[in-house]
Amino acid sequence: MASGLSFVWWWAWLLLPLPWVIRRWLPAIDTVEALRLPWLPQSSTQRKHRATPTLLAAACLWLGLVAALARPVWYGEPIEFQPKHRDLMLLVDLSGSMEQRDMMLDGDYVDRLTAVKHVVSQFASERNGDRLGLVVFADHAYLQTPLTYDRSSVVQQLQQMVIGLVGSNTAIGDGIGLATKSFVDSEAPQRVMILLSDGANTAGTLSPEDAARIAAKYQAKLYTIGIGAGEMEVDGFLFSRTVNTARDLDESTLSAIAKATGGQYFRAKNATDLTDIYQVINQLEPINQQVQIWRPQSEWFYYPLAMSLVIGVLLILLGRVYD
Repeated sequence: MASGLSFVWWWAWLLLPLPWVIRRWLPAIDTVEALRLPWLPQSSTQRKHRATPTLLAAACLWLGLVAALARPVWYGEPIEFQPKHRDLMLLVDLSGSMEQRDMMLDGDYVDRLTAVKHVVSQFASERNGDRLGLVVFADHAYLQTPLTYDRSSVVQQLQQMVIGLVGSNTAIGDGIGLATKSFVDSEAPQRVMILLSDGANTAGTLSPEDAARIAAKYQAKLYTIGIGAGEMEVDGFLFSRTVNTARDLDESTLSAIAKATGGQYFRAKNATDLTDIYQVINQLEPINQQVQIWRPQSEWFYYPLAMSLVIGVLLILLGRVYD
């Protein structure tokens, strides 16, 4: 359905020949023979010259009235929307440890934030119909993107995230609290948070446990994801050694706060795991398939109506001039 002009009451166009029908079938009016005096100027020629423009003007007047009655409406491009949406907040850890290069992506090790940008951006771009928001946290929590249907804006904000933007520590509790605050005035039947972190709560004024209880009070479900490769071989000066890159990850807390809200905890050791986790979340929180289409419309009947009124006024004025 493309944009364009349409006549809602198209049957009104059937009235267009009505003046011709009346003129054709009604009995003629008897005219009185005019008294001709030789000393008066003859005006019949002038009247004939005036008759044709007057008739055309009257036809345009009637055409405008019929067009207005047919109710012309201009329809814009159709807009799709989901009548029942989900509010989904993405919570991303921007602490200094997110610089750790232990996430395998396309055969190479990249830092954790790069892997997060790659996977979460794809996830956000596919959440058609949901309102998405973005909260980043480190020393404090910040609302990077308020809840919006504009998925491209959320993806753009994700791509612009940098380490150190909001500090180097990890305020998990504050991040959950700020995301929950965004849900306070929400009328969405489903409220979901997806928190991604690679460490333990080391900053902020609100503990993760208290924040989870507040989230549960507002019927917000929390999914938590712990990232970090864990044990991996690192080349040294003389020989390689095994290190635990996820030693700071507090899995017990992340699991507990997810369970407190009815959510789940997931563990991602590489970008493939992270992709799989977001696919599982897509299945647990399926996208609403019910779509309604709305077409913006503008009434245009006043344009032909105004034309008819102007022509009518001109005919009245000209009639008085020539009388």
